[in-house]
Amino acid sequence: MSSLLPVRSVEKPWGRDRLPAPFVAPEGKRIGEIWFEPPAALDDLLVKYLFASENLSVQVHPDDAQALAATGRSEGKEECWLITACEPGARIGIGFEEPLDAETLKSAALDGSIEARMAWFDVVPGDFFYIPANTVHAIGAGCSLIEIQQNSDITYRLYDYGRPRELHLDAAIAVAKGEPHPPRMRRRVAETGEVTLVEGPLFRLDRLDGAASPDVRARYEGAFLVIPVSGSATIEGERVAAGQCALVRDWSSLSIEGDAKILIAQPVL
Repeated sequence: MSSLLPVRSVEKPWGRDRLPAPFVAPEGKRIGEIWFEPPAALDDLLVKYLFASENLSVQVHPDDAQALAATGRSEGKEECWLITACEPGARIGIGFEEPLDAETLKSAALDGSIEARMAWFDVVPGDFFYIPANTVHAIGAGCSLIEIQQNSDITYRLYDYGRPRELHLDAAIAVAKGEPHPPRMRRRVAETGEVTLVEGPLFRLDRLDGAASPDVRARYEGAFLVIPVSGSATIEGERVAAGQCALVRDWSSLSIEGDAKILIAQPVL
């Protein structure tokens, strides 16, 4: 049985017809997302690549309790992003420059001033952002990134630049926090070395530079996901390269190329 996760290409109006290597968009298709179908052993996590040629909507996700109350399913959404490529001037919007109450937030969404009130961060490859549930956010045009998230599709749009797509203003205002994004939740990832990017509350994520240290091996008990950023790994003799994602059932089955940069991820139980 292959360790590689099945891949799904998702067309989006804001996607791209030319994708960064190693991805290739089918002729005439604008691909916005590459999904790796979660394995049954780790179905709480979803890994994606996103490719934005236009600004994505200003949106927010509920937490688990809010999702349960709204839908009967406790599948809120916290996520994180690692920028892999970007065009000059590319930005990410997360949170607000100044605190906003719910009434002001709703008014800003209705008149479009929410875009100017958000905090925008210029990005380069290697920038990392953690996005807790209830955080208002938007991915700007020209960004390509890896997203690791709770396996949930609940998204509430507050503003969409006048595009004719459904907004979810009341639901969004009910869960959105009109707050600045905490600085500790964003960083520039060093080009070399082993780095812990996320350690709970819902999942963990590390960037490995070659073989894992004893500390990382001790924290990742049981199955986890491998996402090569550069170089490759081998799982039970099967090569896993950049642009792929695979399931590792235990450390004994994994071998990492000497200078490969690998993301590993696992739900926190």
